[in-house]
Amino acid sequence: MHQTGSTTATLLNDLLDTANVLVVELDHAGRIVWFNGAVSRLCGWELADLRGKDWVDTFVTPVERESVRESIAHATEPSANANQKASLLLRDGSQRAIDWFYKPIHEAENGQVGLVCLGHDVTEVEQVRDALHASEDRAQGVLATAVNAIITISENGIIETVNAATKRIFGYTRQEMVGQNVSMLMPEPYKAQHDGYLDAYKQTGHRKIIGIGREVMAQRKDGSVFPIDLSVGEVKLPSTRIFTGIIRDLSDRKALEEKILSISEEEQSRIGQDIHDDLCQQLAAIGCLSKVVYQRLTANNNPEALQLAEITRLITRANTRAREMSRGLMPVVLDSAGLMAALADLATSTERIFRVSCPFHCDPPVQVDDNKIATQLYRIAQEAMANAIKHSRADRVEISLALNDGLIEMFIRDNGIGIQDKKAEAGMGLLTMTHRARMISGSLTIDRDRFGGTVVQCIVPAVTPT
Repeated sequence: MHQTGSTTATLLNDLLDTANVLVVELDHAGRIVWFNGAVSRLCGWELADLRGKDWVDTFVTPVERESVRESIAHATEPSANANQKASLLLRDGSQRAIDWFYKPIHEAENGQVGLVCLGHDVTEVEQVRDALHASEDRAQGVLATAVNAIITISENGIIETVNAATKRIFGYTRQEMVGQNVSMLMPEPYKAQHDGYLDAYKQTGHRKIIGIGREVMAQRKDGSVFPIDLSVGEVKLPSTRIFTGIIRDLSDRKALEEKILSISEEEQSRIGQDIHDDLCQQLAAIGCLSKVVYQRLTANNNPEALQLAEITRLITRANTRAREMSRGLMPVVLDSAGLMAALADLATSTERIFRVSCPFHCDPPVQVDDNKIATQLYRIAQEAMANAIKHSRADRVEISLALNDGLIEMFIRDNGIGIQDKKAEAGMGLLTMTHRARMISGSLTIDRDRFGGTVVQCIVPAVTPT
C-alpha cells in the first residue's frame, strides 16, 4: 500500500491520501508503517514524524489501550469482532470518536505481515446521539413526574403512549391502555361519538377540542365518572399525524367549589330564615298595631289618621318585599316539577318588583328529578336576571327551559345594552354562575343576542354523573 513502484499503486495511494476515510497500515508488531492524508489532517501529525512508532501508545487513550491491543491481536481469529469504537488522540491533546475496522495483511510466503485499520470519524454523530438520548431522558423524566395525565394517540384514535399519571388517574395499567381506542377512557354518550368526531375533523378540519381545550367528563377503570380539563394538541408528521392529550383531574376542585357554594347556600338560607322569622314577624306586628291606632284615630275624627294610614300601607309593602327577599335567599325546595314553578315565580316577582316584562316559557314541561341540578339552575337564573336588570338596563327579560336529547337547556335573554366589555365577564356574579354550572357538569355561555341584548345559556345533563 505504501509502495509506489507502479502507476496503479501510485493512483491507489493518491486516492487513499485524499479520501475522508482514515487508513492506517501497521506491521506485525503494531508499529506504524503508513497512514493516509486523512489521518494527518485530523491528528496534526505527518507520517515522517511517526513511522515506526507504536500505534496504540501514540494514538489511543490510556484507558482504552488494553482493549485496542486485544482487538488488534485477535483480528485474524474467526470469532473476533473486526469492528471497534475507540477514541483517537490528536496532536493538541483533544480526542475524536472513531469507528474502526481491522483487516489483516497476508503474504503467501510469510503469512500475516501486518494490519490495515480503516476508521470513520463519528464524533459529531456520537454528540448528536448523546444529545438526543439526553433530551429523551429529560422528556421521559418530565412525563414520568408530571402531575397531569399525558396521552398520545394515532390519527385513528389508538393510544400509543401514556405516562405514570395516566395510570394513576384512570386506574388502568399501561398494557391495558396502549393499543386500545382512547374512547375507553370516556363515558357515554361521548364514547360512542368520539370516532365520528375524529373522522369529521380529519375530513373538514373543524375543531371542537383540538387546540382549544375544554372541561369534559372521563371514566375510570372502575366505571366512576369524573370531570377533567382536557387540552389536545396535534403534531403533523410527513406521512401521518398524532394527537397529544393533557388531562387534569378536576375532582378535588369540583369538591371544593361545591363545598364553597354549599356554605354560601347555607348562609343565604340562614339570612333568609332570619328575615322571614324575625323581620317579617316584627313588620307584621307593627302593621297590626298601626292599624289599631288608625282605627282609634278615625273613630275620633283625628286628621292625623290619614298619615297613619299611609304608614300602615308602607309597612305592609315592606313586609311583602321582605318576604319576597327571604324566599329568594332560602333554598329552593323542589320536586320534579318544582323548577318550573320556581322559575315562574321568579319571573312574576321580577315583573312586580322591577316593573319589567318577564315571560317564562317551558313547553312541553321539563321534569327535573335531581334537586341539586334544579337548585343550581335556579340560582343561575337569579343571577342572570339580576345582571340583566342592573347592568344591561333591560326592560324585558325572558326565561326559557327545555329538554333536548337528555340535556336541560335554560336561556335568559334580555333586550338591554348587551355585553359592552369582555372584561366584565370576569365579575364575581358571572364566575359564580360558571362555577354553579360546572358543579352539575354543565356549561355556561354568555353572548350577544342576535336581536340585541344578552343571552345566557346553561346546558347540563338531566342527571349528574357520579
